[in-house]
Amino acid sequence: MNVDLSVYLVTDARLAAAAGHDLVELVEAAARNGVTAVQVREKDAPARAFLETVLRTAEALPSEVALLVNDRVDVFLAARDAGARVAGVHVGQSDLPVTAVRRLVGPDAVIGLSVSTPEQLRLAAASPARVGYVGIGAVHATATKKDAPEPLGLARFASLVAESGLPAVGIGGVTSADLPAMRSAGAAGAAIVSAICSAPDPASAARELRAAWSAAS
Repeated sequence: MNVDLSVYLVTDARLAAAAGHDLVELVEAAARNGVTAVQVREKDAPARAFLETVLRTAEALPSEVALLVNDRVDVFLAARDAGARVAGVHVGQSDLPVTAVRRLVGPDAVIGLSVSTPEQLRLAAASPARVGYVGIGAVHATATKKDAPEPLGLARFASLVAESGLPAVGIGGVTSADLPAMRSAGAAGAAIVSAICSAPDPASAARELRAAWSAAS
């Protein structure tokens, strides 16, 4: 899997709008100032609107920044069919099984999977679907995901990273203050939502997160 997950933006259109930002402009600014991967997450958007956001985002991103689609394998497939540069999909425990996702997306797409327990980590690593990475969370309490599991805290997150047989990113209320500890624990990256989407200046927020990650090297 050739995707840099270190500063991984997960979008939230509602938060971006509340902060006065156009979502695609926010993503482009963040990607040009330190974000290394972007997951478009549109939980409440109709399929056509979701697809349009993915297509606009793919057009705006620098070529080195990977774009993933949250949950909606159909939207990923439609975007790829339209010629968009989409790297893969990220799914949760209640979405399609990763084996079915792999059959649908083909051999080359990246598959990310949300996990929160050692058993889920074990199953992800053993899956014939070739999961590319896991998202471990919620690290802290978060309001951006309605069905988020109970917060793990940084110590429990670190123990799960140590058990993971796959690259792992932390998600859930993550801020720049968490990144040095997460990287020191062996995480491949940090998935960021509100720290960028709600920021007055998303470009500045991305630079701060990039600096925080780099400081732990």
